[in-house]
Amino acid sequence: MLTRIHPVAGVIGLLTILTFWLSTVLSELSGSKDAVVAVKQAIPWALPVLVLALAATGGTGFRLAGGSTLPVVVAKKRRMPIIAANGLFVLIPSAIVLAVLAGRDRFGPLFYGVQALELVAGAANIVLMSLNVRDGLRLTGRIRTLEKV
Repeated sequence: MLTRIHPVAGVIGLLTILTFWLSTVLSELSGSKDAVVAVKQAIPWALPVLVLALAATGGTGFRLAGGSTLPVVVAKKRRMPIIAANGLFVLIPSAIVLAVLAGRDRFGPLFYGVQALELVAGAANIVLMSLNVRDGLRLTGRIRTLEKV
């Protein structure tokens, strides 16, 4: 059962962060303040999906990994605390602050500073989570590691 929950939860978490990130960028590029407000106020409502997906991914991942010392498993284990800390201490608070600021029409330096931080942290999590997906696919044999020639 864990071998089914883990990849599904991981992909849901990755796609959720990717959706938040792309929605933010696209709303800003649109030039529409209404679009930015809509995106910033919608994101906090979807945070429970992200939190549950990441918790399920982390929990099942640690159970599946057990005491493995395989380098690919160790790498995945090292990334997870960074992903979780980034989410808990940067992404979630940023999403809430940005929703409040956007709702109050406060698009000043604080808003754009927090948004820049959120975009960088989100991009970092997208990269780290993508690496974990890649390594998970390698572990299951769904993709092969390139051999040295």
